[in-house]
Amino acid sequence: MLKEKIVIKNPTGLHLKPAGVLCKVAMDHKCQISFAVRNTTGNAKSVLSVLGACIRCGDEVTFTCDGEDEQDAMNELLEAARSGFGEL
Repeated sequence: MLKEKIVIKNPTGLHLKPAGVLCKVAMDHKCQISFAVRNTTGNAKSVLSVLGACIRCGDEVTFTCDGEDEQDAMNELLEAARSGFGEL
């Protein structure tokens, strides 16, 4: 199991487009991927879960990957987050 924290840089937070990018990256992997922000946890493969968390600019999000391709999944998630999920 891997856990990493990252601060969201997107000025408008994770609205539909960046949330969709996050979910696409997560769905490309077999391992279980979850996130935690403030008092909310959710499935990173579910766009409704990501949108429901109301992730804003400056929020610290913890990603957890658990499974056979967890390292690849974590690397891709962190890379996507650092690039603003295609918005920066």
